[in-house]
Amino acid sequence: MWRDPGAPADSFYQVRPECTNVPKTRFRIKAGKTLSARKWRAAFTSEGYLDIGKTLSRVYRGGIHPSMRGEVWEFLLGCYDPKSTFEEREHIRQRRRVQYAVLKEECRTMFPMIGSGSFITAPVITENGDPIVDPITLQEAQAAKELNSGGQQNSNPGCEMVKEHDKRIIQWKLSLHQIGLDVVRTDRTLVFYEKQENLSKLWDILSVYAWFDKDINYCQGMSDLCSPMILLLDDEADAFWCFERLMRRLRGNFRCTERSVGVEAQLSNLASVTQVIDPKLHHHLETLGGGDYLFAIRMLMVLFRREFSFADSLYLWEMMWALEYDPDLFLMYEDPDLAAAKSEGSKGRTKSTRQCGKFERENLKNRSKGAEAPLPISVFLVASVLKDKSTKLLTEAKGLDDVVQILNDMTGNLDAKKACTSAMKLHKKYLKKAANANM
Repeated sequence: MWRDPGAPADSFYQVRPECTNVPKTRFRIKAGKTLSARKWRAAFTSEGYLDIGKTLSRVYRGGIHPSMRGEVWEFLLGCYDPKSTFEEREHIRQRRRVQYAVLKEECRTMFPMIGSGSFITAPVITENGDPIVDPITLQEAQAAKELNSGGQQNSNPGCEMVKEHDKRIIQWKLSLHQIGLDVVRTDRTLVFYEKQENLSKLWDILSVYAWFDKDINYCQGMSDLCSPMILLLDDEADAFWCFERLMRRLRGNFRCTERSVGVEAQLSNLASVTQVIDPKLHHHLETLGGGDYLFAIRMLMVLFRREFSFADSLYLWEMMWALEYDPDLFLMYEDPDLAAAKSEGSKGRTKSTRQCGKFERENLKNRSKGAEAPLPISVFLVASVLKDKSTKLLTEAKGLDDVVQILNDMTGNLDAKKACTSAMKLHKKYLKKAANANM
């Protein structure tokens, strides 16, 4: 039977011609499978209510057409409620844009290069709050101040070079040059980031987020998560809030204390899952000294951004979010107290599974049996990759360096759809074995 091979999506995410060593993209735009602009528009009523159930199945079946990917992501990530109208969403959008503008202006008053079209890669402050007098940074900062003041010369060009005493501002300013260093390294193979304005937009959003999220600030890896938002959403504020919603899911991985790193909890979950579904592999990894699963930290922190091509990683993400989708997501983020009250009031009543993602449906069934809090699908994705490479790891890995090398060799050789399908199967298998073990 003839099958439509689909159209490549590479033209939407052009790679610089000199960058030849990049993972090959497997994602294809397929008629009848990929969520098209026509199918997307047809999913709304005249008032703007979205049939999210149909959308989720379509996304999992064939991904989203790149031309309207950002718009769909805003729903998958909980920026908007499918049960809202066009008018209600526009009101929320405008309110958020104003909120972002206020946040950005607050940051600009503390550091004038925010919003200037430039960014820094050198430190500007010490941990004690003393300014670092770097000639290039000083020159760029002064140019930014003049730009923001309409080109007027500042009577006191060195006014910002004073000792800072506020600990929160010090921590924020300490992160700015690290954000800049990460920005110039993020997705550098894409033509999109040849433009200074796009690099600056990424730096601005990450800098504002570092101030907005006072508990997490900024950590390396966030630029990989934020970069697609810049490319998919034209408005900077919309990209910021989409990134902020993604961080709601992942910020726990970036939470660090003197004793631990947040992602360690996910690594521990990964170890537990592997022990249940592939005890022989788990034992082998423990024997090699890899029982902490630190070799998998990158996959969990940046959601396989380095293991797939740019286009395939976006395809993987949207499938994950479609599978995990909870119709109460918007309410949980927008009004947690109301969401908790609603959840408490609905105990004993089953949530409409039609509006839930396939992975979330399995979790709902499990919750009804009094099981523990569900694990994210990302853990099962990593577990499925390890399971797929189990034979190779068991026979060829004689040390942790071999484990890392075998996993690095996967780059560009993974199929996003197969990975998700395998993760779903492992999830079912894990739930069944875990349930039997507790009987």
